[in-house]
Amino acid sequence: MSDQKLKVLVVGLGQMGRSHAIAYHNHPGFEIVGLVNRSARALPDELAGYPLRQDYAAALAEFSPDVVSIATHTNTHADYAVAALDSGAHVFVEKPLAANVHDAERVVAAAKANGRKLVIGYILRHHPSWMRLIEEARGLGGPYVFRMNLNQQSSGAAWDIHRQIMQTTSPIVDCGVHYVDVMCQITDAKPVEVRGMGLNMAKGLPTGMYNYGHFQVLFDDGSLGWYEAGWGPMMSETAYFVKDVMSPGGSVSIVMDGGAGSADINAHTQTSRLLVHHAETDAEGKLTRADDWLDMHDEPGHQQLCDREQDFVYQAVTQDYDLTRHMDDAVASLRICLAADESIRTGQPVRL
Repeated sequence: MSDQKLKVLVVGLGQMGRSHAIAYHNHPGFEIVGLVNRSARALPDELAGYPLRQDYAAALAEFSPDVVSIATHTNTHADYAVAALDSGAHVFVEKPLAANVHDAERVVAAAKANGRKLVIGYILRHHPSWMRLIEEARGLGGPYVFRMNLNQQSSGAAWDIHRQIMQTTSPIVDCGVHYVDVMCQITDAKPVEVRGMGLNMAKGLPTGMYNYGHFQVLFDDGSLGWYEAGWGPMMSETAYFVKDVMSPGGSVSIVMDGGAGSADINAHTQTSRLLVHHAETDAEGKLTRADDWLDMHDEPGHQQLCDREQDFVYQAVTQDYDLTRHMDDAVASLRICLAADESIRTGQPVRL
């Protein structure tokens, strides 16, 4: 590790922002110079001693950070990120990168123009079990069928968080970018069409917003993917977590242990076990290989994943990683999910 100490300004202290701030606090390569949140918020002991501000622009000028970490509402991501990049700071920004493709491309252009690093919060890219799933699926060969969902039976404080997110961003965009990114890493094919459907089952959401949606995406190699996301106290916990990849060569599936709750943030990234199924048959059409069970019970938890993610930020800055593909992939997955959102709102398929 380099001895370089990076000054970081953490913007947004919600669920993810606090976890990232704790990761910076514990990382020997970062020094937190300030925290920003628009409202007063109780903080864990690790963060209690840092300066806390409410005005982002003023804090950016006051602290002159090397890195700005942005975990605010999606509709603020682009402007906050561009301001940080134009000030000379590197940026970590939570997914989704922006509220629309134009703004996402604007952030990437600012990173390139200023010669700064831009890391987007795709936490599954730092998860050893998901990395293994992608490796196993690619080994089977395409074309692929992707079946993925994450429904959350949220209530109380978790439902309050979801309702806040849905002031600007639907579940299939907020969560879907993760799993579409996995699909794109596996197939490497070009997405060509998206078809979406959704329904609002909750009171008090903005006009046109929905708390349940699903979509299909078609790729030019024949691969196709399905993703589903729903939030709220009415959501079923039956089959709420499906992560399944099939191909002519077999399939790779995440098999969860029983008892995990759909609103538990640790359960959103847990894999427990991977089931690898091989499709080879003999002359009589019978399967020739037993399924492989890969035990993943020693995988990192949510905070440990945030620690890994912020260590990647440190390495990207101090070792001058080329993040061109990382940024392009973030825009591509966002484009697909926003097309799904458009399809839901218009009732028509969207060609990409």
